[in-house]
Amino acid sequence: MKVAVGQFAVSPRWRENLDTCRRLIGEASAHGADLLVLPEAVLARDDNDPDLSVKSAQTEDGEFLSQLLDFSRASAMTTVLTLPIVTTPGRAANTLFAIRSGAIAASYQKLHLYDAFTARESRLVDAGKQIPALINVAGMRIGLMTCYDLRFPELALSLALSGAEVLVLPAAWVKGPFKEQHWETLLGARALDTTCYVVAAGECGNKNIGQSRVVDPLGVTLAAAVNQPALFYCEVSAQRVAEVREQLPVLANRRFAIPQLGP
Repeated sequence: MKVAVGQFAVSPRWRENLDTCRRLIGEASAHGADLLVLPEAVLARDDNDPDLSVKSAQTEDGEFLSQLLDFSRASAMTTVLTLPIVTTPGRAANTLFAIRSGAIAASYQKLHLYDAFTARESRLVDAGKQIPALINVAGMRIGLMTCYDLRFPELALSLALSGAEVLVLPAAWVKGPFKEQHWETLLGARALDTTCYVVAAGECGNKNIGQSRVVDPLGVTLAAAVNQPALFYCEVSAQRVAEVREQLPVLANRRFAIPQLGP
């Protein structure tokens, strides 16, 4: 399976961000990608207004997603990104969408809200309550996660035990002391915990680190970006996952169950 990862700086203007998403979808599709992963909350962002993302939230049938779906009709490639979707007045859910061929293949509301360091995402954002179902892309099983979810191994493990071979992660990883090291360490750890590929797309604005990566099931970085806009590609395979799981059968050797989230 050919994976594409698109990294860019989200602007305060949603139409500009829509154009960027459409450009990346067009380029990745033209290069034969089966899967494109874009950053978290690509609707709007402003360094001087941390609430702009929620203030700009649209409904699921709003212009941004509707126009992106229309644009995707020409391609069977699956694109993954997240958007703030209105829940109640003044509040939103950080919602991941997997879209292809003009339709929503899957959606997922972020379970773990970023109430850490100096941030409090839950002030305006509602948490999801369900682990997302896997999706199939080019014969591989894909598990869906978003940004801060990366710090919680239970979610990644639950997806792997359900059959995931690839974990995808749109993110806007905030800069700060040692945060780049956290990002690199956690991506490798989740790959090793689950013996899955991890495909992570980061936002590279002034406050976020970028550093998108594709990590293989033994925790080795196969492809990466730094802190500038980028679109890069990587091949992943079910055969590689099977080989690693034969060598390192951590899923089969585990002794303890993990809790499951219900509706």
